[in-house]
Amino acid sequence: MTHGFLVAAPRSGSGKTVLTLGLMRAFAAQGLRVAAAKNGPDYIDPAFHAAATGRPGVNLDTWAMEPGLIEALAGQAARESDLLICEGSMGLFDGVVAAPRRSGASADLAALLGLPVLLVLDISGQSQTAAAIAKGCDGFDPSVRIGGVVLNRVASERHRKLAADAIAAVGLSVVGALPRAETLVLPERHLGLVQAEETPDLDRGLEAIAGFVAAHVDLAAIRALARPIAATSATAIAVPPPGQTIAVARDAAFSFLYPHILSGWRAAGAEIRFFSPLADEPPPEADICWLPGGYPELHAGRLGAAMRFQAGLRAFAQTRPVHGECGGYMVLGQELVDAAGVAHPMVGLLAASFSFAKRKMNLGYRDAALASDCGLGLRGTRLRGHEFHYASVIEPADPDAPFAFARDAQGNPPVAAGSRRGLVTGSFFHVVAAG
Repeated sequence: MTHGFLVAAPRSGSGKTVLTLGLMRAFAAQGLRVAAAKNGPDYIDPAFHAAATGRPGVNLDTWAMEPGLIEALAGQAARESDLLICEGSMGLFDGVVAAPRRSGASADLAALLGLPVLLVLDISGQSQTAAAIAKGCDGFDPSVRIGGVVLNRVASERHRKLAADAIAAVGLSVVGALPRAETLVLPERHLGLVQAEETPDLDRGLEAIAGFVAAHVDLAAIRALARPIAATSATAIAVPPPGQTIAVARDAAFSFLYPHILSGWRAAGAEIRFFSPLADEPPPEADICWLPGGYPELHAGRLGAAMRFQAGLRAFAQTRPVHGECGGYMVLGQELVDAAGVAHPMVGLLAASFSFAKRKMNLGYRDAALASDCGLGLRGTRLRGHEFHYASVIEPADPDAPFAFARDAQGNPPVAAGSRRGLVTGSFFHVVAAG
């Protein structure tokens, strides 16, 4: 039977990702089939997880997904692995105000799946106080159990002993202590880590991280703290496929499409046909074309010059639906202005233009209802997901109709979101699951 645990911390920046990647690669090197999961909406970390384990990971989100979907996705991962390692997000109990166990917090996922928490504590600037933090995390929610603690950024043996002894005195087990190692920091970009495929010498870096982690934690003790996860043959379809054949843009500019979405479409019988706008490929024959998010602003010059892609997409949109998420939405517009202020012509199927010349962060969960019938469903169809971008919208004098009406997680009234013109739709909203 597969066993699993969740790596979490009291706050962001504590070292969750480095520890998670190191454990994944170290356990895989022992011959275990390691499955990876990420709590919450995140495209970047799962790509690193896949590189570390050699198999696709999965996102599990208690706000956007019904409990049954989460259990089915986790059960599928368990069916194909020996060990499931889930990386938490932000602080262990950080989420939005929501119904019980639906806040998106890592703690909610741990409670739902019965996963013990491997707590990472950055003890720089403290020693015995780390025990108070660990004890607080262990007692804050009776349904969440701290299975073990890994100390991070340890300055010396004396520093380690002071913290470890204090944590042991409150009844928790320290199963590792990582010394300060600034050379193991992964490169970052404004949406998080630089994408896995863009990271130089990634495999060598993962080997170094795994060696570092294995040298300073008790792998046997960490594996022993894992608890059983029930495997399942249940089909997990988060979003019904929008067509029998789906043309999906996939390259360095369009890489943000959740694996569970694709696997669900395939499980429902849909065929996925990939193409590359950066290679100037038009969409293949299909019922609908889907442009995922990514970093089109980093490739705006090439996309602006990709005449075969642009002409092919315009022709496709005359008779069949086209949908763009976030980066894909921007490519469907008139122009994309990069960070240097240079305007690049885009496909022109939607009226708005987009700019990175003046960045403004927009992020958060979204509960959206389709404003009209379109390629994603009938009017009123509910979709749950998130928004995370820095682009500004340049609206024309005659804007398009909205794609959807979206609520945030703070209870504010719904607002018009995205654009629709003919068979073409787009928005900054990333779909995670049907509502």
